[in-house]
This record gives sequence, structure tokens and C-alpha cells, in this order.
Amino acid sequence: MTESKTVESNVRVPTANASRYLQQLCKHWSHNLTVEFTPQSGTVVFPHDVRGASWPGDARLTMQAHEDRLDCELQASAPEQLEALKGVVARHLDRFAFREAPLHFEWRDAADCRDAAQSR
Repeated sequence: MTESKTVESNVRVPTANASRYLQQLCKHWSHNLTVEFTPQSGTVVFPHDVRGASWPGDARLTMQAHEDRLDCELQASAPEQLEALKGVVARHLDRFAFREAPLHFEWRDAADCRDAAQSR
């Protein structure tokens, strides 16, 4: 990932098929992105210039499959890049999860988590 300030967001997607969706998504993106994965975890790097974009740095999606959910963490170089990738991830996962789609996505931005922790 290109060194720059990052913005982050996390989501826990309830599903009993987390490993299947993680592997399908990683295989799908491995054709044109840098991807590493096992049945339990995966990482996808979105280059700063993917599809003609011009972001300050690369973005990274990290996924962890659990028995009852798929945990996803997005790190991006700009808030707009983060928002765009939230939609990309959700749309692609829903496509692979067509039998149970739409999946439930409640993204939590790192800034929101820090604000909540500081207000306690």
C-alpha cells in the first residue's frame, strides 16, 4: 500500500457462507488486482489508479471468514475512495450471495469508533 494517511472502515456481514464468498470474491478480483487468500482470510489491493482513478494511495481490503459472519476491513487513502470501495465490496458480495442477498452491511468508520470511545 502506498504510504499516505489512511481512512478505515469495518463491517461484520452475517452469513453462514463467509469462506465461500471470501474465496469467490478473491478469485474474481485476482484476475486484475493483487490478491492473497486462504479459505479463512483474504487481502485485496486496489491500486490508486485502478480503472482510471487518481487517489493519493492504494486501498486494501482485508477479510476474515468466521462460522457465522465475514469480517471486512477497508483502508483507503481518501474518504471518497473509502466510500466508493464500500459500495464495490457490498455489490460484489451480494452478487456472489445471490441466494441470500441482500446481505446486511453496517459499515463502521474508524473515526466513528474513536469518537464513540472518547465520549465514554
